[in-house]
Parts: sequence; C-alpha cells; structure tokens
Amino acid sequence: MQSELDMLLNEMVNIDLHIINGFRYHTGMIGDNQVIATQCGIGKVNGAVGALTLIDTFAPDAIINTGIAGGTGNGAGVLDVVIGTEVAYHDVWCGPGNAPGQVQGLPERFAGATELFGTDRLKTDHKVKFGLIASGDKFITTPADLEAVMAVQPSAIAIDMESGAIAQVCHIKNVPFLAVRVVSDTPGVENHLEQYGDFWTLAPNSTFGVLNRLLG
Repeated sequence: MQSELDMLLNEMVNIDLHIINGFRYHTGMIGDNQVIATQCGIGKVNGAVGALTLIDTFAPDAIINTGIAGGTGNGAGVLDVVIGTEVAYHDVWCGPGNAPGQVQGLPERFAGATELFGTDRLKTDHKVKFGLIASGDKFITTPADLEAVMAVQPSAIAIDMESGAIAQVCHIKNVPFLAVRVVSDTPGVENHLEQYGDFWTLAPNSTFGVLNRLLG
C-alpha cells in the first residue's frame, strides 16, 4: 500500500530515488540498516519484475514483502499480521510428477527467512500469526474461491497475490525472503465486506509496526 511506503519513507534518512524498469526505488538508512523501498503493485508479474530488478540492481542481503492478505479461517483474523514461515502457490499445476501448487523443478513451498530476522521474539504478540501464505493471481471473494484455494493448500492461513512470485525469484537468486501480511478479511463469511471497517486506516500501522521490530 502507498500508505505503508509513506510510513517507511518517513523513517528513512539520506534518501535517493532510482527509477528502473518503471519501478521507483528509494534508498536510504533506518538506523544501521541500509534500506531499499519500493511499491511493486498488484499480482505475480509485478512482484517478480520488481523483486528481480531490485536484486540485480542493489544486491540486497534479504527482501521483506509487506502488504495485505485474505484470511482463510485457519487462525488469523482481521488486522492480525501473518509472518510467512512458508509461501506456496494455489493456482499452479505443472502436470503429473508435480505437487499441486509446485512449479516444476522448484520446491513445493518456499521457506521464509524467519531465523534471519529473529521472528521468534514476535511470538508473544497475540496479533502476530505464523504459517503458510498461499499466493495466486486471483482476488478471493467467495466461499467457492476459498474452497478452491484450500483444496490445493489446506494449511494456508492467509492468501495473497504477490508473495509466491517474489519468493520464487528470491529462491532462484539465492536471496533470503520474508512475507509479512496483514489480514483484511475472510472470504465467504457472513457480512464479509463489513470486516473491512477501519481496515485501510489501521492496516498500515500493523505491518509497519512489525517491520520496525524486524529491522530493530
């Protein structure tokens, strides 16, 4: 979200702007950390191109992707923050010999760099959940949509549209990756749209608070 990026930029000093492949990369410092911040846009292609451009241009030690996700009813509620211990696709099928969700020749799931960022210290926060994020190029809004996702990735606790592609690029380029997503809603539940409420105001604070703790 733009609001997430704005909050991050407010914490950065010595900022320079680089426009590459149509993406705006902001470089600067937060404490002792050199940070490159960008807004990749919606979907797997945007996520992949944004991540690859970032890696090839700036050679980061690691990548953190923040944003929103739908809940699945597996323990993460609205405004909970999900740390992706693993990321997998829910909309990929490469034929016999491959698991549902697996790109042929790649792992069934991409592991999140939880140890690198010391996420164990977040486990005492009841609003932070840990688990599998399922990723695909579809906004999930109906019970049928959710059932289709869960048929492929039954242990998923959140669903998004970018983490899988970014994780795949990071795996190929050998760059540690972590997805951090705030839950916006649970598709298919009663009064689904009412779950949003003050979400767009509160959500950036949720992911930014966790991001700050990870950088600390």
